[in-house]
Amino acid sequence: MIDFLYHYYDESTGPFLNLSDLELEEAERVLQDIRIQKKGFASQRSADYLTIRRGLEWRARELFILKGGRPVRRYPHYMTVGECAWLLEWFENGRELRIPAAAFDPYSISFTYGDLFPTMRYEDGKVYRGQVYTLDEIGRVINRFGLPQQWNPQGDHGPERYVEVQIWADDVHQL
Repeated sequence: MIDFLYHYYDESTGPFLNLSDLELEEAERVLQDIRIQKKGFASQRSADYLTIRRGLEWRARELFILKGGRPVRRYPHYMTVGECAWLLEWFENGRELRIPAAAFDPYSISFTYGDLFPTMRYEDGKVYRGQVYTLDEIGRVINRFGLPQQWNPQGDHGPERYVEVQIWADDVHQL
């Protein structure tokens, strides 16, 4: 049973913002400003980050639809299953939101076991690679493998550090 979902963000910008929502040129300008100012984790992202990100988000969306998901957004907002306080370090003034999982329509949320990037890009034979899960499915995956933030808090056992939640609804600001 998943009780709460967590969202991490910078206080100066506010919660539930996604670079993919911007036109590509504007998103590139924002990311370049972050790099110049060396603002948190995002300042370390590669030059092709946005292109890769949008492709992975689109792939996750399509896989979710194939499983019966009904996304409203083209690109998701992000949360985690369970608390990951270390994600606060990604931001200059990191903040955390905790929202009951029951507040979300199950057809508007998908999950990856780990961050979307390594989940969709690593090819190491793990059964959860390349997979997007529904709310019903992710509980079984967590029962089998545990929460990554518990067995891999420092990231020294692979790229899995949390279960990521993709929020495909626009009403997150009202929760």
